[in-house]
Amino acid sequence: MIPALLSQIGIPVLTGILADVFKDIDTPVTNGAARALEEVDKAIQRGQISDADVLEANRHVESMTQMRLEQDAAKLSEINQSLRAEIVSEDQYVRRMRPTFGYFMAVTWAAQMMGIAYVIVFDTERSGEVLNAMSSLSAIWAVGLSVLGIYVYKRSEDKKSSKAL
Repeated sequence: MIPALLSQIGIPVLTGILADVFKDIDTPVTNGAARALEEVDKAIQRGQISDADVLEANRHVESMTQMRLEQDAAKLSEINQSLRAEIVSEDQYVRRMRPTFGYFMAVTWAAQMMGIAYVIVFDTERSGEVLNAMSSLSAIWAVGLSVLGIYVYKRSEDKKSSKAL
């Protein structure tokens, strides 16, 4: 939805918005990108970049956005096919994979939280170190919990569709 909206706004507005956003992020890369985008915006406003070139750039953004949306739709279709195959499978392990994964995530999360609580209570000097190390695991937990979220959502859909039948 957002890429389609951005492609309709157009390159002139998009360069100005991105330049403002990148200015607020204080890193050398984003500062350089903000300056470059401001120069592009000024060039468009001065007419140094022709309307035909801007229209072609807008068309290219629309084309790239459409390709991206088609790729996302293909990925979602593949995921849905996999989930449907799992549902109709007669193999008990395949049918129980989602709950097994959910229980595994719950147990590992609980063990990790109890370990952190133990360190905070009984080894307070090292608790800062442990909490910093814990933050390094956020990406791994994000992936696992995202997969679990999809599993739960799809199972809820499965239950709704089976009740409708």
